[in-house]
Amino acid sequence: MVQVQPRLPHETLQEIDKWVAEGRFKNRSDAIKSIITYYEKREKTIRFFNMLMKRSEEAKDHPENLVTLEEIECHLPFCFIPKQQKN
Repeated sequence: MVQVQPRLPHETLQEIDKWVAEGRFKNRSDAIKSIITYYEKREKTIRFFNMLMKRSEEAKDHPENLVTLEEIECHLPFCFIPKQQKN
């Protein structure tokens, strides 16, 4: 691994130190690595979501090949896709 020395606002460092004191992280380095990993996963999730939304829009023009997100019944409690109204 490569060592770096980030410059952080004093308040941010205080918050990280609080997390370390609470036992949420072993040390500052562990906290910063975890925060970066979380950010990377978040960005990857956002890119995936955007790709799904784009493909869903494309599906409206090509229903023979693709399925829109609206056509998928979501069973998750946090689902962002509105369920189709049944007649």
